[in-house]
Amino acid sequence: MKGSDSTGMSFDTIRTNEITKYIGRPNVLIIDLRDRMDYLKGHIPSAVNIPYDKLEEEKKYINRNNLLIFYCDRGHISLMAARDLMKHGYNIKSLYGGIKAYKGRLEC
Repeated sequence: MKGSDSTGMSFDTIRTNEITKYIGRPNVLIIDLRDRMDYLKGHIPSAVNIPYDKLEEEKKYINRNNLLIFYCDRGHISLMAARDLMKHGYNIKSLYGGIKAYKGRLEC
């Protein structure tokens, strides 16, 4: 599936059953956009925590050559984040339905 913004730029959304093929892969960064407490309660394996409200200041540390996979609680925040960073040349996918739709193993 594709998401897009008013400029016509687009990014892919992926289903939760597809994320397992990205876990632990080189040059893939899975980013949990939820707050730190929710992240610590359980997150997708290999995901790093960059809360959405910190993303703007943290993006300078993210390698543009990596594939970024964003997820949040239900998918809405990750879509907004994908649109924001896509405009700056990042390669992004957003997890459709967020962690609420994810049925795999969580790390704490």
